[in-house]
Amino acid sequence: MQPPADHPVIPAPKVGVLLINLGTPDAPDAAAVRRYLAEFLSDRRVVEIPAIVWQPILHGIILRTRPKKSAHAYAQVWSEEGSPLAAITRRQAVALQARLGDTVIVDFAMRYGNPGIAGALDALVAKGCTRILAAPLYPQYSGATTASANDAIFAGIAVRRWQPALRTLAPYHDDPLYIDALVADLERQLGALEFTPDRLLLSFHGMPLRTLQLGDPYHCHCHKTARLVGERLSVPTEISFQSRFGRAKWLEPATDTVLEALPGRGVRKLAIAAPGFSADCLETIEELGIRGREQFIEAGGTDFARLDCLNDGPAGMDMIEAIARRELAGWWPVS
Repeated sequence: MQPPADHPVIPAPKVGVLLINLGTPDAPDAAAVRRYLAEFLSDRRVVEIPAIVWQPILHGIILRTRPKKSAHAYAQVWSEEGSPLAAITRRQAVALQARLGDTVIVDFAMRYGNPGIAGALDALVAKGCTRILAAPLYPQYSGATTASANDAIFAGIAVRRWQPALRTLAPYHDDPLYIDALVADLERQLGALEFTPDRLLLSFHGMPLRTLQLGDPYHCHCHKTARLVGERLSVPTEISFQSRFGRAKWLEPATDTVLEALPGRGVRKLAIAAPGFSADCLETIEELGIRGREQFIEAGGTDFARLDCLNDGPAGMDMIEAIARRELAGWWPVS
């Protein structure tokens, strides 16, 4: 039976995969950073202070002072491709598309900034995706990252009359695929250094201590990742937490404090890695690679190396492909 002539075109059913990362400003200038920070720091998952208290602080102080400083930091890592986080996540999506073939449609989105999650969902549905795997690329679960990304996904689905089936990627902090990829890539990078590190510092993004006390598993997930990786490397490892913000107590030990203390403990040759980040970004390239190096050398260190994240390298893409194929079981390929 043929549909009537005025019937809308219905694309053949497809499966979609949406890779999601945190976000980035559109440009390394104060105005773009201000827009980005306003969206990011207004998320109740990120800042759990009551809005009546937080919003005057955000708009009266933070958004007046922080954008210029952050823009300077972004300018140091910006490239012709734009923000490293967006550029690498885009490359990850392109690489995954090539690996999975044209039966699956792969796209990427940022939780804050562009390209946004709602627009990416609209594009996938317009291409015929009736089943979508939303994949926040956060190995360790946090309400401020994984849950916030899922909130945006659910909100984008909620407004649709014809909703696609949805799966979300679970945290994979102790997944053998992830641990194997980290170990292989870290060993490769360590072996290429011109010095032998006394220590490998595994730096994870910090969270307020209050999130742990309220039941967020992030702290435990980070420690388990660090333990599983450290057990398989020949270089001694330890863990720290970076990117403290505000006056509240944060997870410890703090990366900057550790960097300043290590030379006094006899650690003068250091490698640092950020296994909680799926792609290099401001926090890894500028905070660790530039400021972290300065802190360590000024404290008496002699050799310092920042190791890359998994990014779109072979080990990282093998992992993402294997996890995607596993999570798409029963959905893909579509007949």
